[in-house]
Amino acid sequence: MATAATRALERGAARAGFVRVAGVDEVGRGCLAGPVMAGAVILEPGRHIPGLRDSKQLTARARERLCAAIQRDAAAWSVAALSAAEVDRLNIHRATLEAMRRAVLSLVPLPDLVLVDAFRIPGLWIPQRAVVGGDRRSASIAAASIVAKVLRDKEMQELDVADSRYGFARHKGYGTPAHLAALRQHGYSPAHRRSFRPASLFDVLDDDRSDGTHDPR
Repeated sequence: MATAATRALERGAARAGFVRVAGVDEVGRGCLAGPVMAGAVILEPGRHIPGLRDSKQLTARARERLCAAIQRDAAAWSVAALSAAEVDRLNIHRATLEAMRRAVLSLVPLPDLVLVDAFRIPGLWIPQRAVVGGDRRSASIAAASIVAKVLRDKEMQELDVADSRYGFARHKGYGTPAHLAALRQHGYSPAHRRSFRPASLFDVLDDDRSDGTHDPR
């Protein structure tokens, strides 16, 4: 298993005088359906949560265990989600940044420094630092990725209960072959991002136009 993220960046920020350091990360950026969601976490300096790492490097069971520990032991945590309709209205990049901004500003207490995985968040008056590979390097960013992933997965499972045609509980909205096949058969649902059209979906649509079946646009 990959090496756990550390608190080196957080400790360095503390030596520079920052008391509350938040990590921020997003999930769902590359999905065809469901919200884009961001997590923000301020870790409690005196409480160690072992095993924090990029959520993509963890099993679902490990993510759920760590999410519960983060929610119990962190100094503060929050999530913010923008719906598929908001993604369509803003575009995915702007929606991702807005979800991050909302997650940070929902923290109580507010942080005095924000560590962001890869990006800088516009419209945020709190000092921030973009950290390349942050979900692998920073424990607080890794914690944010875990909380956001677990809560988004739960939302996708709820969408699956409401509409089981697409298999949201299995693929969480990503463009798997099964998801593309369901789109070909059923068209878009209200949970789908109508502006998000990767090449693999264009292939599906091209096939539909050639054989006269339903075009999910």
